[in-house]
Amino acid sequence: MAAEMHRQTSLDRQAEIAVVLKGYPRLSETFIAQELLALERAGLKLRLWSLRHPTDTAVHPVHREIAAPVTYLPEYLRREPWRVLRGWWQARRRPGYRAARQAFLRDLGRDLTPNRLRRFGQACVLAAELPESTGWLYAHFLHTPGSVARYAALLRGLPWSVSAHARDIWTIPEWEKTEKLAEAAWTVTCTAVGAAHLASLTEEPDKVELLYHGLDFARFADPPVRSDTHDGTAPVGLLSVGRAVEKKGYEDLLAALALLPPDLDWHLTHIGGGALSKQLRARAAELGLSARISWLGAQPQERVLEAYRAADLFILASRIAEDGDRDGLPNVLMEAQSQALCCLSTSISAIPELIRDGETGLLVPPQDPGALADALDRLIRDPALRLRLGEAGYRRVRSDFAMAGGISQLLFRFGGGKTCRPDRGTAAAQ
Repeated sequence: MAAEMHRQTSLDRQAEIAVVLKGYPRLSETFIAQELLALERAGLKLRLWSLRHPTDTAVHPVHREIAAPVTYLPEYLRREPWRVLRGWWQARRRPGYRAARQAFLRDLGRDLTPNRLRRFGQACVLAAELPESTGWLYAHFLHTPGSVARYAALLRGLPWSVSAHARDIWTIPEWEKTEKLAEAAWTVTCTAVGAAHLASLTEEPDKVELLYHGLDFARFADPPVRSDTHDGTAPVGLLSVGRAVEKKGYEDLLAALALLPPDLDWHLTHIGGGALSKQLRARAAELGLSARISWLGAQPQERVLEAYRAADLFILASRIAEDGDRDGLPNVLMEAQSQALCCLSTSISAIPELIRDGETGLLVPPQDPGALADALDRLIRDPALRLRLGEAGYRRVRSDFAMAGGISQLLFRFGGGKTCRPDRGTAAAQ
């Protein structure tokens, strides 16, 4: 059965795609929402299956436009015992149950955690509740959504594929990545560095493809008119958009801001939720920076766009977290560049695939507050440099990081489009 499943590499146009998501909708995952909408508009039939209920109180406009129905799987099995039992009872009667159970038990022997048990329970419910019209499973993220899609695909005898991103690539063990890559019909991932890593773990590297998410520029207004001078009547506006988590480097950013000369006039606005929000505010207070920072929390996309347009400089101090988690290619950098906003970031992961240091923005080493402070000082004092880098970044993101290319690649993979197969990795090679 597994061999038959792997030979199927394209989707029947009349079949439905079950999209397995970690949580939906999420403000921090605009790139997923814009992809779902574009696939719908291209004629693919989607049904969304979320492992978690939403925690954000707001949604982006793109979420309201997606027509695909959403089903929430049991987030915690104990809370929906009868649904889980019914799903398991139906799943165990399917021909693929033995293969799925064996795969799950192998995984459990190497990862004896409640999380692993939960994923198999969710997969049983998913397999039991999938409409008969389902022809494919497609997971966003290789880790937990990938596990649920894999087990459910085995149970139902369906092909599955996965879009890998960042944390899911760098924080799960190689045995898990290797086995999932071997079983998935194909894998796409949004950075050249991630694609190279995943391709090195499979005997079929052509099954791994670089697919930049890019931006749907129809959702972004033309950039505001920016000046190469600053009149000095207001502080230079610094902006950072990102979750308050270790890999975003906000401890490093605060340390860098504390190193700036006290007479340098600036104000930072931060947008994003996250587990470290209170800790970062407390740290800012310790450093005497509270009056110079506005913490806005998570915001819908229209508010974020307003912030890009009002700011003078965008900063993202990405780093590698202790558990290996790191950014891929943060969409916020592309969004900032779409507004001709000068970007300052770090030379980590796939960020150099977008920002060319000294040409379309500035990059500094990660976890180096001194270097970050020097770059901040330079850019805050030099509006002409900000203007030049911002305009160059705008031209690059518009020419090389449009969403349409990635959607064409996905349609080709699903067999759902009439487009020719695009060249792979064109933006990364430029």
